[in-house]
Amino acid sequence: MTYHPKSDFMNVMMKRGFLADCTDYQGLDEALNAGVVPTYIGYDATAKSLHVGHLLNIMMLRWLQKTGHKPITLMGGGTTKVGDPSFRADERPLLTPAQIDDNIAGMKQVFAKYLTYGEGPTDALMLNNAEWLDGLNYLDFLRDIGRHFSVNRMLSFESVKSRLDREQSLSFLEFNYMILQAYDYLELNRRYGCLLQMGGSDQWGNIVNGIDLTRRVLDHEIYGLTSPLLTTSDGKKMGKSAGGAMWLNADMLAPYEFWQFWRNTTDADVGRFLKLYTEMPLDECERLGALAGSEINEAKIVLANAVTTMCHGTQAAAAAADTAREVFEKGGVGDDLPTLALSAEEIGEGISIVQLIVRAGLANSGKEAKRLIAENGARIDDAPLSDAGLMLDAAALSSPVKLSAGKKRHALIRIAD
Repeated sequence: MTYHPKSDFMNVMMKRGFLADCTDYQGLDEALNAGVVPTYIGYDATAKSLHVGHLLNIMMLRWLQKTGHKPITLMGGGTTKVGDPSFRADERPLLTPAQIDDNIAGMKQVFAKYLTYGEGPTDALMLNNAEWLDGLNYLDFLRDIGRHFSVNRMLSFESVKSRLDREQSLSFLEFNYMILQAYDYLELNRRYGCLLQMGGSDQWGNIVNGIDLTRRVLDHEIYGLTSPLLTTSDGKKMGKSAGGAMWLNADMLAPYEFWQFWRNTTDADVGRFLKLYTEMPLDECERLGALAGSEINEAKIVLANAVTTMCHGTQAAAAAADTAREVFEKGGVGDDLPTLALSAEEIGEGISIVQLIVRAGLANSGKEAKRLIAENGARIDDAPLSDAGLMLDAAALSSPVKLSAGKKRHALIRIAD
């Protein structure tokens, strides 16, 4: 991309790696320079918490507000009743209105940590599209809005086409989703002067539809901007781990586990993640990302502390870092780690490492524990564990022993008091 932006927001998006595509670089850049640009991102209420996969776009809204514009967080109280089919192999399970409301209440907790809500010109707005979608008259909607959509064009969008090419069913309910999302943009422009919709690059088709509909109905010029769909350097989808989604709500995922997720970032991703998920100066992000050997681990701790502080607060980040230091560096017992306390009778003449891995909850069976060891996924006190026949006696357990399964799951074994 050779475009050189003049606005602060576009500068941040491009230099920090947030920008995948834009419907009109120059037009949006000029609008951002001309005054406050109300901007929205939509979030369907499919779970009680947002997860790390949402964090990139939340950071985009945060930078938007910091550069003098107005973020709108749109809760999908209406669209969740349909379910976004984009790049999915099957239909989303339908939720009841009560489940949707419950999920929205959980999701709202996150946004207040990243955005300032209020009545001011750049204060964020929290809206729910059920406000205009729930009361729609079907025949009026078909006549006034449906006539602007070409089925031929809708079928050509990659999110729909990929489903049909695989001969997987796409229900008429799901097919309506992109019309409803386009209508959201129209209503937000009409009611709140919204000029920009942002989202992941999988939302490109939905965003373009909203721009086209708003131009046809209101003759207003509006814009779309997408972020890259992030994968880690080893090809995994950002925010997913062996243990499931990395939730942003503390009651869904302990702050220590959240901190540990960032501490375990692959070396090659550290610089990029510092740019995207923290507000540290670019040159410092690049300096830390370029470190090698054991020094890169210090950069990972800086990343984990910064991201956890923003999501869970300074105290939670400090507590997580202290626990990690106590466990990993001093061999102590961290307050947040699961601990298996064994009696002298249980240890007897010795207890097998396989049994300890199972009892500590790091494997579901002896067979799984042995496979973990055989595949080099197990560690004892941070050293590779290769002997599935290892026995530990009372002397070996006189100080706590740390067992690890992969990079993120740990437990301490000690003798009961």
